[in-house]
Amino acid sequence: MGINEQIKKEVDTLFERIVNIRHDIHQNPELSGKEKETNLLLRSILEAEGISFKRFENHYGLVADIVKDPALPTVAIRGDMDALPMPENSDKPYASKKEGIMHACGHDAHTATALGCALVLNRIKEKLPGNVRIIFQPAEEILEGGSNQMIEDGALEGVSAIFGLHVYPYLRTGQIGYKYGVMMASADTFSFDIYGKTAHGARPHEGIDAVLVAAMVINSLNHIVSRRIDPLHPAVISMGKIEGGNAPNIICDFVTVAGTVRTVNESVRRKIPEMMETTIKGICTAMDAKYHFNYQFGPPELTNNDHMVDIVKAAAEEVVGKEGLVDLVDPVMGGEDFSRYLQIVPGAFFRLGVCNEEKGTCVPQHNTRFDVDDDALTIGMKILCLSAVKALREAKG
Repeated sequence: MGINEQIKKEVDTLFERIVNIRHDIHQNPELSGKEKETNLLLRSILEAEGISFKRFENHYGLVADIVKDPALPTVAIRGDMDALPMPENSDKPYASKKEGIMHACGHDAHTATALGCALVLNRIKEKLPGNVRIIFQPAEEILEGGSNQMIEDGALEGVSAIFGLHVYPYLRTGQIGYKYGVMMASADTFSFDIYGKTAHGARPHEGIDAVLVAAMVINSLNHIVSRRIDPLHPAVISMGKIEGGNAPNIICDFVTVAGTVRTVNESVRRKIPEMMETTIKGICTAMDAKYHFNYQFGPPELTNNDHMVDIVKAAAEEVVGKEGLVDLVDPVMGGEDFSRYLQIVPGAFFRLGVCNEEKGTCVPQHNTRFDVDDDALTIGMKILCLSAVKALREAKG
């Protein structure tokens, strides 16, 4: 039996176990940077399987290594572990047990799939054309991004290629989405504070109205994309939070606003903070208000390596057939810190279809009713494992 057929057979054998692990993780979600129990669960399974791993003192990430021969190339597979601070609205037996926390983005499936690859590839280790590293990453959902921590702690040392996936309710189970080049946007955040002067609501001329100034700033910032950026380069500036004021008859002296910026062009991305601050400063100067502006760069655009996408497509065709391959064509404005790995080593990120109407798994991510079709896990495992093996063959030469 060839290695590809053996991989698929092992995945099928382990499928039920991986589903149960996914359900366990789903029931016990943990927020970014607090993935202690998930870490302990993974460690216990890896230890029982005789798979060596490295843990870290400053975060809950893990790196598991399936080593055929240290002299051979190493390819990595990544799975992220963290959940979101939102309640789950589900009648599933494996619904979250933690109030106000749920796996609404599918990272439970990502972790289980990556673990499945570790178990499968360890079982056929002697047939591998190289070594495989499984990166279990914490804190994908926060700005700093756990990929930074993993990279700083050496997760990519000696790695020649990397693969990852994300569950996708906009594709049916049995489909995968691929994208050459830029697949996802950068994801930055910003905030600004407006400082005015209090006065009686009936005598606004004696104060400096921070609410009015903030409103003028917000309105003007929304014109940056439509009038100052080339329409051929998509960008998004969204204000998601605004706070200010103490009473309806008091002129407000302080307003704080926060939001996000998404782009798929690094040159445009670098210009936006200056455009924003120029706008804020100009309005505040005109209205005699003061301001403080803070801009934080998050994960960059996720840019796939074309050849690594070819590898994923070949692996996926073997699993779901040509009819299951979907060219996503256009990038999306969502962000993903897998992009940082791709700045260092070539790799590919793909979408794993999980939509099954009968099972109710076509709900968008970050929704209280989000869930994953477990049948998609076997597809994800097979594609990741086959992609890793093909990349190893090529790296070995």
